[in-house]
Amino acid sequence: MVKKASKASGASAAKFSWWGLFVKLSLAFAVVMLIFFAYCDAKVRGTFDRQRYEQPAKVYARPLVLATGAILTAYELESELGELGYSNRRLVDQPGSYSRQGDHFTIYLRPFSFADGAQPARKIEVEMSATTVRVVRNKLGDRIAEEQLDPMVIGGVYPGRHEDRIMLSLAEAPQMLLETLVQVEDQHFYSHFGISPRSIARAMLANIKAGRTVQGGSTLTQQLVKNTILSNERSLWRKAKEAVMSILTEMHYSKDRILEAYINEVYLGQEGNRAIHGFGLAARHYYNRPLEELNLGQVAMLVGLVKGPSYYDPWRHPERAKTRRNIVLGELEEEGWLTTQQLAAWQKEPLELAKTSALAGVYPAYVDLVRRQLSRDYQSKELQTSGLRIFTPFDPVLQRRAEKATVKSLQRLEARQKDLEVAMVVTKVNSGDVVAVIGGKRPKYAGFNRALDALRPIGSLAKPAVYLAALNQPNQYSLLTKVSDEPVSISNANGSQWRPSNYDRKSHGEVPLHTALAHSYNIATARLGMQVGLDKVMAMFQRLGVQRPLLEVPSMLLGSAELAPIEVAAMYQTLAADGRYTPLRTIYAITDNKGELLARYPQKPKQVVSSAAVHLLQYAMLETVREGTGKGVYQVLPKDYRVAGKTGTSNDTRDSWFAGFAGDYMAVVWMGLDNNTSTGLTGASGALMVWRQFMAEASTEQMPFSMVDGVEYQWVDGISGKLSQSWCENARYMPFMSGSAPSERGGCAPEPEKVWGWFRSVFD
Repeated sequence: MVKKASKASGASAAKFSWWGLFVKLSLAFAVVMLIFFAYCDAKVRGTFDRQRYEQPAKVYARPLVLATGAILTAYELESELGELGYSNRRLVDQPGSYSRQGDHFTIYLRPFSFADGAQPARKIEVEMSATTVRVVRNKLGDRIAEEQLDPMVIGGVYPGRHEDRIMLSLAEAPQMLLETLVQVEDQHFYSHFGISPRSIARAMLANIKAGRTVQGGSTLTQQLVKNTILSNERSLWRKAKEAVMSILTEMHYSKDRILEAYINEVYLGQEGNRAIHGFGLAARHYYNRPLEELNLGQVAMLVGLVKGPSYYDPWRHPERAKTRRNIVLGELEEEGWLTTQQLAAWQKEPLELAKTSALAGVYPAYVDLVRRQLSRDYQSKELQTSGLRIFTPFDPVLQRRAEKATVKSLQRLEARQKDLEVAMVVTKVNSGDVVAVIGGKRPKYAGFNRALDALRPIGSLAKPAVYLAALNQPNQYSLLTKVSDEPVSISNANGSQWRPSNYDRKSHGEVPLHTALAHSYNIATARLGMQVGLDKVMAMFQRLGVQRPLLEVPSMLLGSAELAPIEVAAMYQTLAADGRYTPLRTIYAITDNKGELLARYPQKPKQVVSSAAVHLLQYAMLETVREGTGKGVYQVLPKDYRVAGKTGTSNDTRDSWFAGFAGDYMAVVWMGLDNNTSTGLTGASGALMVWRQFMAEASTEQMPFSMVDGVEYQWVDGISGKLSQSWCENARYMPFMSGSAPSERGGCAPEPEKVWGWFRSVFD
């Protein structure tokens, strides 16, 4: 009996231990699940309760101002409207539309918050003449002073993930988009609880029939969770987290809140390294229009992209994109939202993309310059998340002309030299605004920005500083002062000898200053610089706006100093502005995401060099392009169009430069090879070609000819330097600082008939 009892007791103990283990495992599983659910819940709440999305700072181009007398052609106005995504319609009945009848435009302007305040949507009438705006009227037909189009977005300051989006509230999203999205991606969105067993079963069946994955069963909520919280890892563990988090999302948030988050988060394409998120930005990216201005076919294309933005990329795979769009339209017809005839008509429509590629309308070099200025005033986090609006003077029309001039010139030059690179900076003479920047021969691609970062010897572009330092001493120097161009040996601080030579390997004896600069004589310039003093020349570089420390050595007189094109632009901007220095400006105002003004960047010009001395230098630079090393400019520009400029070539023709200005724009162009080997191009045979082509297409104001205080003009003999008359041989009409003109008269006596002709011209 004892043994039996012992056996029974053992069996009972064994039975009890298995039950205990089961209970413990169940409890452990429950704890794990509790922790898992708590983790998922925390992730969901943490994602949707905090500020949901980073809003990068947006960078805007200048708005096109329509004012009576403004220089603008009808073609340019229509091109600008096209760039902004305005649609040409017979009936101008909504913002973002226009019509044109000859030189008459009717434009329905979009609402926009400018730096100076918000403007509502409004309709205007614009009459154009051949080259200017004739008159602007409001919708009542009254003449108004001016109007301006909404500016173009040219880039932004993005967070580390390079995500970008235009935030929309659900109320701002077109109903057509919301209904199409739900119909195509999740028909049971408003009835399921985060996951849809019916959709999963349907997808499994379709995939089994096809023998591959042709359909997904994810709800919009699951897609949102995957995009915002989880990675793209393919595993059962991730799918489990996705399902649980989707259910928890539905428990905590309304359907409207989820749908609003989805339309702002969904990934819909790529622009360079910028990820396009949300339908608001996608409308701009593909159609260059606000979402509310899209038609049904365009909305269907965007909804179709949800399935695979890369696979259905309309630029790379237009037929795939069109087929996918038509499938979306077909689903709308199946639901009775379209008739068979309407479906057929919509499916015949082209994709109507606004651009030729994802990179059209992208200007990375200029935006890079803007970012650098912003970084001095704002923290990176604020720039990446606060939705700041940055207003710049960037001019897309001028940028396109600069790019066109660059491409055209490189096509001709690369037959002689492969792998040529280029950089260009364009400013407005009257303001110092930077209006266009090219950072390389592929200007649409971000990368090494040569306009800002390529430090290269500037060669003869340094010479104007040498001559200006001399001309700023009118008691010693004038444009007629003779300087020797005979060989010279100059001692460096380390005891070595510097022996400059001219490009033509010749010396030219005694030459006047204006001739030495116009023909870029190295020896004469070196002698002049040493006479004036290296310290005075160095001081002149700094006064003109060169902030980089330069070595005070003789070779810097001929441009051994290495500067970036943007730094050269600062120097030549001061020369173009008659000796008034102002920092180059790329931002004129900043507002917050609600349009409230945060900062202005007014220009405060400062006279740093005598305008009289600069006027004399400008005369010599005019001569440079008329008779000297830059005369190739007039192979393209009209012969009577006044511009001033200077060629630059570094040792062994490694760098080709040209810098110059008209009355409206100043431009600096550099050409060279990234490996710093010889290009075989001088400033005249390389960079000048780009400069002249750009100026021929962009400039409408030649250099003004006006008298300057402290300057007097005299007719002089260009050889002897003595006073002369207009009818005399070798006579030149030249400027002199007051009191520095020659007093001795040459031997050219006025002939009676010429004197009589002169008097008659005066009194006629």
